[in-house]
This record gives sequence, C-alpha cells and structure tokens, in this order.
Amino acid sequence: MNKSQMSNQPIRVLQVLGGLFHGGAEAMIMNLYRNVDTRVVQFDFLVHTDQEGVFDKEILDRGGVVHHAPAYKGINHFAYKAWWKTFLRQHPEYGCIHFHIRGTSAIAIPICKRLGRTTIIHAHSTSNGKSLVSFIKGLFQLSLRRDADYLFACSEPAGRWLFGQKTLQAPNFHLWKNAIDTSRYQFSQATRNRVRSELGLEDSFVVGHIGRFIDAKNHGFLLEIFQEVLKREPHARLLLIGDGPNRKAIEDKVELLRLGQAVIFAGFRSDVPEMLQAMDVFLFPSLYEGLPVTLIEAQASGLPSVVSDTIAKEIEVTDLIQFVSLESVAKAWADIIFTISRDNIRKDTSKSIIEAGYDIKQSAKELQAFYLSCDIC
Repeated sequence: MNKSQMSNQPIRVLQVLGGLFHGGAEAMIMNLYRNVDTRVVQFDFLVHTDQEGVFDKEILDRGGVVHHAPAYKGINHFAYKAWWKTFLRQHPEYGCIHFHIRGTSAIAIPICKRLGRTTIIHAHSTSNGKSLVSFIKGLFQLSLRRDADYLFACSEPAGRWLFGQKTLQAPNFHLWKNAIDTSRYQFSQATRNRVRSELGLEDSFVVGHIGRFIDAKNHGFLLEIFQEVLKREPHARLLLIGDGPNRKAIEDKVELLRLGQAVIFAGFRSDVPEMLQAMDVFLFPSLYEGLPVTLIEAQASGLPSVVSDTIAKEIEVTDLIQFVSLESVAKAWADIIFTISRDNIRKDTSKSIIEAGYDIKQSAKELQAFYLSCDIC
C-alpha cells in the first residue's frame, strides 16, 4: 500500500503533453481521465505552452492541475533541464510521470529517474515527418526505449516504430488501445436529421473528416478526392472538423479548386458524436498515424470509412473500413467512396468495438490499477 492510499488521498499522476488542444493523444488521455475514479487516481497535466488549452476548465473542475513548462528550443537546453530539476523537487507528489511527447521526453526522463520517479513513455504515432526538425527528434527519441521504466503504445506499429520490434515482447511494454465510450456514438436517425438540418445538409451526400490541419492528415489530397466525388454527385458536401496551422493553406486550395460552396470548415467541435451522425462516409487519407481514435468513433457510429493503407490494420474492428493505397489516384478513391457507402444501413456496432478492446470504462479501470500497482506509486 502506498502513502496516498494510507492517507486516503488519491495518487497524482502527471500527464506530460505538448498542449491541451484537440489532438489524438489529448483526446485519448481525456477519455481516460473522465472514466477513472478521481478519488483514487487524479490526473494532473504538464504542457509545453503558455496557451490556455481547450480542456483546462474541465481538468480544473475535476480536481486536476495544469502546469506549464518552457518550450524546448535547443538553445535553452540547459535551462530546460534545470527547469525539470526544480519542478520535480518542488512537486514530490508526482511519483509517476506519463509522457505523451517524444523528443523532449528523452531529456526529461533521465532527470525524473535520477530523482526517483517512475516514467512511462507513450507512442501515439508512426512517424515524425520528413523535416530536419523531425530528423533531429528521431535521434533524440532513440534513448526512450532504454531510459523509460514502461513503454506504452496505441498500436503495434506505433510501438514498433518508436521502440523497435524486439521491445514488443519485453515485459515493460504495454499495448494501450485508444478506447471510447461507445454509448455516445450509437447511431440515431433523429440526431442525424437534426444535425443535417442545422447544417443545411438535408439533401446532401456528406463526406466527413475529423483531424488537425497538419501535414500528416493529407488535406490537400483529401480535397482532390472530394473534387472527384463532386463530379459524380453535385449535391455532395465535404464536412471538415478541426483546426490547425495548415487551415489557411487548405482554405486557399478550396478556392483555387472552386469548391467553396461545397466545403464546410466546422472548426473544433465538442459534439463530434453528433457530427458523425450527419455524415454518409468518413474519409481519412493520412500519410501516417498511430491508431486514430476518430476511426474507432466512426465505426462506433456505423459510418463506412475509406482510409489510407498506412494506418494500422488493428483499426479494422468492423466491416466498415476500406483501406486504399496512397499511390491510387483520387478518382479511384472516389469510386471506393461510392461503393462502400451505397446502400449502407447504419447499425449498432458497439458489441464489436467492446469485444475488440476499445471500451473506455474497461480501459480506464485497467490503467487505474496499473498506476496503483505497488512498484510505481
């Protein structure tokens, strides 16, 4: 029994992220946070930005704390290390620190270890991209598999990419699926009718996408695919949910392709389960992913999905997923969109989702037990 249990206080686990915005890692950890018993395990957060996050208020309402670390810029390398040493000495309550970012974690984790803290590094992706910064980040993260106490991954490809093939069999490696609350995504015809009416989409064939506007999501190619869809179905509409640094460039491309009347930029939404009800097909041509929770959500809502074959095959937990090569031309993608969505009847897929291990209540229960285990708290 640890000290927190003896004092009837929850143990406090520090979740380390870049920020608290609408990314996949943030969605995953917030889903878990909403389902753990905060009387037993409390999540606090450390972010590398001064910006207020979209989840800050919810975290505070649940009894959590949000700490702000300096952004790592290379030239502040020693100052960054000093910041971590000071922070950890000021916060002895964090016996377990769960990292969801890679590059700077390679700096922080050895410091945490020297000061007696247990560390977890969590793989959420399968690539850093192709820039010089990405290459440097890749070099940094090589030490993670050696330094961290526990290695988590959202999928086997994500774990293999970050930690290496042999590590998947190691006793400190754990596969932690991006689980959801299936009850929130079950299809409702009434909800579909209401949302489509609110968006002015009653008579439209709606192609949907959820994701940040970043290179990995491949929005440029997504627009090319939709352009082919529009040629065959003039009443088609593209519903884009999300925001990010590339949004302006994509808005410009929409105008260049003369798609302005057919594309809806919905921004970040807190009602994603309802927005999924309004769609007829989900389009996801990402360049790389770990295991995108949005595709689990789409399947949970009975929505047929056309996705790139770069995504882990573990995502296919129903017959609603169709993988397509990124080498295929936009027209081929459009053909598959019409094939997979033709005569599709939305159905309750929650049993398949739960049986595949994506039930958030069970996942949260298991993670809570892991944090409480004697060797880490």
